[in-house]
Amino acid sequence: MIYEHEIPQGSKLYFAKSARLKREIEAVASDILYKENFEEIITPFFSYHQHQSVDEKMLIRFSDTSNHIISLRADSTLDVVRIITRRLGRATKQKKWFYIQPVFHYPSTEINQIGAEFIGGSDLNLCVNAVSGIFKHFDISPLLYVSNVKIPKIISKMLNIPLEVFANSHIEDILNTNESWLINLATMQKPEEIEKAIDISPKPIRDELLKLKSLVDKISYKNMVIAPLFYSKMRYYDALFFSFIYKNEILGSGGAYHFEGLESVGFGLYTDAIVETIIKINEER
Repeated sequence: MIYEHEIPQGSKLYFAKSARLKREIEAVASDILYKENFEEIITPFFSYHQHQSVDEKMLIRFSDTSNHIISLRADSTLDVVRIITRRLGRATKQKKWFYIQPVFHYPSTEINQIGAEFIGGSDLNLCVNAVSGIFKHFDISPLLYVSNVKIPKIISKMLNIPLEVFANSHIEDILNTNESWLINLATMQKPEEIEKAIDISPKPIRDELLKLKSLVDKISYKNMVIAPLFYSKMRYYDALFFSFIYKNEILGSGGAYHFEGLESVGFGLYTDAIVETIIKINEER
């Protein structure tokens, strides 16, 4: 029996204080992104192409009037890039876009997000600094993890180490290699430790560490950890990557990716998690 007051599991309900906070977060994010010359885009709830970027098991699918399969939007990033480059390309030269909209995962999960894409851009520090500016406004300081997904991929091929070792953080397997430069990467955390790693690492690793250092040098955020061996099989982020985490809760993440023949950077903030985190922090103070 379903009672009249029940809502589907996985859906979101905001009212009073939480609804006001959600709108404030979205307004602050909009102001910051507008100042960075981003423009807003609102994409359709329905898409023909989500299966190209999202695991089909996550999709809520049905048919249109012509019996073509469509789905509720499960991811915004690649839809935004596709719409800008293929549908609006001749109508606009704008490359920096942001969106405030939910995504939906099977069977009934609703996720409110704030995201931004710099299409054809490579300055990931713009994304990191924009996100940290949003957190600063609300006086929260989640831990920032910065990594380069290419590093574990290169090491996996060089030393024949399965990527699962990195994905599952099996540090003992890495330490057992007796490779001093790899052990150094496994224990690195502070930004100032990158210099030593660059000096002692093999050239393919050194090149990627230099990219990591270049990003870190441009980030004006103190609560930061360097994680060069971080690996997670992501849908599109394939190089420099960052995530903001508060007490094991991921509040947002972003990185560099390639799509439609373009190198781009972007991020996504998980509004629901941010609302819950701010409320908890304020209650503890």
